[in-house]
Amino acid sequence: MSMTSILQVTDEQVAARVKALPPLPQVWHALDEALRSDTASPDHIVRLVACDPGLTAVTLKLANSPFYGVSGRVVSLRDAVQILGVETLSAATMTAAVMARFDPAACPAFDIAGSWRHALGTAVCAQFLAEPRGIDPCAAYTAGLLHDIGTLALATSFPDVFNETLAWAARHDVPPIDAERELLGIDHAVVGGMVARHWRLAPAIADAVRQHHDVPGGPSASLNDVLHLSDNIVHALDVSHAVDDFVPPLDIGAWARVAPTAEELGRAFERVESRLMNLDLGTFR
Repeated sequence: MSMTSILQVTDEQVAARVKALPPLPQVWHALDEALRSDTASPDHIVRLVACDPGLTAVTLKLANSPFYGVSGRVVSLRDAVQILGVETLSAATMTAAVMARFDPAACPAFDIAGSWRHALGTAVCAQFLAEPRGIDPCAAYTAGLLHDIGTLALATSFPDVFNETLAWAARHDVPPIDAERELLGIDHAVVGGMVARHWRLAPAIADAVRQHHDVPGGPSASLNDVLHLSDNIVHALDVSHAVDDFVPPLDIGAWARVAPTAEELGRAFERVESRLMNLDLGTFR
């Protein structure tokens, strides 16, 4: 029996595991709605956060963390919300929620810390590149954070199979996505799009996650383009510190549509590296 037939994962199996994932907390959807509303008051945001003890704890830790550019002795939830703002709270809630929903400990070949460093770096880079191009920076951050969520889903749902896949990729010196397609018959981008749809995220975010390795064309820069380019940039920066990290092939059309200047790229590099320098994943738990 070939390796391919041993490791084949059916679409039905993947769909069933994705469907079994717990939903995102309702407070995230409420914060996301408030973020897009011009009428949400600071008091309303404080009440939303206060309803979730876990988010309250994360909010206070973040307000005292240098990761978001603030530090000090903040003990009041109201002060923490004012310091961080709704946009940061929404991003932090998403990060904490995703971390709580996946535990790939049974897949030793999967580097969870490196994966999160790369995801957060991509989120920061995508947010930075999005706004000057008229693309929603909050959607860009979310897409960046979740672009490899399919790897977490595979490592958690099929740990033995995915462990073999990563080991095969290392032995053959190929990118993990090539090994996924060869051995599993599906890849993490497709699985990630399934997870995003299951969590009722905006279709544009789900599409960007699903297509971040295969970008569709278009007349101007899109969320897909920004995510694809940010993923490449952050792989090139090697923020995951992975020995065998691969920089994915760059779509020239996406590069041309985003058209970053040398100065802008330099600032993006600095933004990502400065934010990750102060990263403590425990802040989000």
